[in-house]
Amino acid sequence: QVHLVESGGGLVQPGGSLRLSCRASGDLSQIYAQSWWRQAPGKEREFLVRISRGGSRNSAQSVKGRFTISRDDSANTVYLQMNDLKPEDTAVYYCNAEDWNSVETWGQGTQVFVSS
Repeated sequence: QVHLVESGGGLVQPGGSLRLSCRASGDLSQIYAQSWWRQAPGKEREFLVRISRGGSRNSAQSVKGRFTISRDDSANTVYLQMNDLKPEDTAVYYCNAEDWNSVETWGQGTQVFVSS
């Protein structure tokens, strides 16, 4: 089993940056890929960025150029670097891990507020 814990959320002004962290524990050999998603009030959960075990990355068009996913294997942590934040980026941000059978694990989420 895999357990995910997100951190790094908070309040940031428009145009600012924030880096979220997702630390994984448990049987990490099960993880095939990790990704970040978000859910704003009244909206469906939205895919943002993904990194595979081999390092391949893909991003949603809506955040391409602003949001970047990276990974530190020594720390069992995946990061989401968010730049040029906008009020519409306000949401709960979730970390996701897929195993080799496409079974997904979710973290508890971390809240991001973008406001002046």
